[in-house]
Amino acid sequence: MISVEEFTYQLAGEFEDIDPNSVSPDTNYRDIKNWSSMYALIIIAFIDANFDVQLNAENLKSTQTIRDLYNIVSQKLAS
Repeated sequence: MISVEEFTYQLAGEFEDIDPNSVSPDTNYRDIKNWSSMYALIIIAFIDANFDVQLNAENLKSTQTIRDLYNIVSQKLAS
């Protein structure tokens, strides 16, 4: 598994008009400029494509920060 910082940088790169360097692991991803349900789908697709981990709506509801997402992906990879 990559570091939380690299995960954050790569995920931030998926969002339009966001400088990946302006986002940290503790950023609440729902506070990202122009947040919408489309970004939720982008997060799910990014994690599936890059880590072969499937997230569902409950996983997203239980998270706030990019670090929370990283922790769920890490846990799913470890099990």
